[in-house]
Amino acid sequence: MNRAVRFGSWCVGALAVLLIIGISSSLALADEVKPGDFITPDNANKVKDLVSPGQYLRVLHGMTIKVTPTERIDWPPPYKDATEKYSSQVRLTPDHRSLVGYVAGEPFPIVDANDPDAGTKVMWNVAFRPISSDEYDLRWFDCDSVYWGKNASFREITDIEVGHYAGYNEVGRTEVDPMPIDPDFKKTGRYFLGLLYPVLSPQDARGTGLIKFRYADPNIEDAAWTWTPGARRVRRLNYAILDSATGVQAYDPNHYEGFSGKNENYNWKLLGEKNMLAAINVEHVPDVRCPTDGGASHCPDNWQIRHDYIIEGRPRPGRFNSLYNREIMYVDSEADFVMANDMYDRSGELFINYTSWMHYADRAEPDAKIAIYPFKREFQVGSSSANVQSGFSTVCYHPSMNAPSRDSWFINMGSVDRDWFTPEQMARAAEGGHAVGGD
Repeated sequence: MNRAVRFGSWCVGALAVLLIIGISSSLALADEVKPGDFITPDNANKVKDLVSPGQYLRVLHGMTIKVTPTERIDWPPPYKDATEKYSSQVRLTPDHRSLVGYVAGEPFPIVDANDPDAGTKVMWNVAFRPISSDEYDLRWFDCDSVYWGKNASFREITDIEVGHYAGYNEVGRTEVDPMPIDPDFKKTGRYFLGLLYPVLSPQDARGTGLIKFRYADPNIEDAAWTWTPGARRVRRLNYAILDSATGVQAYDPNHYEGFSGKNENYNWKLLGEKNMLAAINVEHVPDVRCPTDGGASHCPDNWQIRHDYIIEGRPRPGRFNSLYNREIMYVDSEADFVMANDMYDRSGELFINYTSWMHYADRAEPDAKIAIYPFKREFQVGSSSANVQSGFSTVCYHPSMNAPSRDSWFINMGSVDRDWFTPEQMARAAEGGHAVGGD
């Protein structure tokens, strides 16, 4: 029987009731895990089937979880409106890989679990997720690299501080002009632009930056450039390098925010749906450093039972030479966000776990004075990428605990424009300015 597993605001209330009943049932059946439970290595078995295998290893190595009641995560109203207006015209191309007719909002608000293209459709929803439909700018964040360990002391290997992590969508805009599509898209064919620059510390990496363009044409790979302080020049990157972590940290550019690779480069499969634990609305921002795993994660934090799509992605033969044999993503069905990603090496062994920590509010931080919104929205306030074979972990704070301002995430506020996303501006920031505006 066909089953609607994702729905917009126009769906009948009965479906929402059924979803709530389903989540409540899972709470009763999931080894009696319930709100108020505190998960540690000593009782980790209670959540073994409610977290990804990589996250379970995190718990065994000291990460703790506070189980809290499940809440509904609503989309921003402009994103809901765009979904209602445009989603009926969206479809996959004849090869079942790319989009046709997409304008704005969620491409596929109803996903049939029996559809052989269900996994591909979920990943296009992830690509055009509601968290930031127009543009975003995260100012002043940092990442610690450590080795995990149960009750281990915090021993920092390196602390990487970055001025800006930003993106600009040319398609799918819902809140800031030009809407819904930037006219530049007709000239360039770019879906969106991304940047991370400049690195502020450590000193030997100061000025390092990355920019990336994503194209709508499935046969045009991401264009990416980096600025390196040693060479003091901008260099074009091969797409395969974007799957590799460089320096003393465990992140690679294709897995920022859980997954940010090009969808057409993968074969996608919906493995199933399951109620799982996820940190969808943590209590503290900036997020806390875990005191019981060597600082390799954020804990103790609030985790809820969430309805997830479990998606397998395998690199398509002949597209690019990936480090990973496959990856298994746990995608929140309301937020369209990757809450966990377990990546497996070429021999099939679990290699990397990526975990997201989110905050759901009308501002990223309680003390924000500028970036305040008329409705609640999701913010990714923490993340961690851990090599589960060695224990080497990089945990990021979005924003940094030491940021000079408590205004951090600027989402759909016109805070960046296309002028930020050029090799020239990246080099300019590296040579002395914090960013285009020098902020």
